[in-house]
Amino acid sequence: MHISFEEIGGRGIGKPYETQELMAVVMSRQLRDNELAGTGAGSAMARAACRLAQLLHAPGLSYLAGGSGAVNPYLEPLVASSCDYANLLCESTLQLAELISSIPAGRVDVFFYGGLQVDRYGNVNLSRVGDPTRPRFRGPGAVALPLIGAARRGIIFMTDHSPRSFVEKVSFLTAPGFLDGPESWEKARAEGQIRGEGPVMVITPLAVLDFEESTRRMRLVSVHPGVTVEQVQAATGFELILPAQVPTTTPPDPTEIRLLREIDEERLLSQPLN
Repeated sequence: MHISFEEIGGRGIGKPYETQELMAVVMSRQLRDNELAGTGAGSAMARAACRLAQLLHAPGLSYLAGGSGAVNPYLEPLVASSCDYANLLCESTLQLAELISSIPAGRVDVFFYGGLQVDRYGNVNLSRVGDPTRPRFRGPGAVALPLIGAARRGIIFMTDHSPRSFVEKVSFLTAPGFLDGPESWEKARAEGQIRGEGPVMVITPLAVLDFEESTRRMRLVSVHPGVTVEQVQAATGFELILPAQVPTTTPPDPTEIRLLREIDEERLLSQPLN
């Protein structure tokens, strides 16, 4: 499907859409009317997805913008961090403690998050990589992510899809996925440590993935236009579950791109991913 420059109102730059725009649109399609969504600090893509969903198919959706405490920021314009004062152009605000407590209270329907690493069971590391005493790399840390198991469902978005970020086992467990597999996850649920469905989707620059129901292992759902199944598997540091037929991710339609670029006036989502 080709989207012409004219169809998107002359706002394009020669390409029908950029990778981050595709990812934001895919994320927006997962949101439902009258849900409450949560996003973290470095979450421009997730906040754009929430606002796009409000404008298109989920007018009753509400979303929380990470560190700012903003409820339903209007994104005029979209800014890189949810801690930016620009997010306070919004419907209301919450204190940070209130925002964080909304997750264990079970009020958050879907939470968008990412990390330095993710493994085959959807466990995410946003803390550090390597020797704990002398890590090779430090991330921003946990904040509310250890509470993610109380959200009804999680959507993981990764801006890098390579063997260094898709690993056999995360170096540090910041946000729990399905732990060591179905037995450990069901045990944690029985003990009340986890109450939600767990991560239901992973979105990357290459593909959309989810988790197979019985094994809770990561499974390929679709490959983005121009990407092959072989490329996705080669970029993953563990064996994916591969269905017999893997479709292509449905690209953004002209309306989705037009509205997304009205939200993203500074074209943050047009920047190349490293």
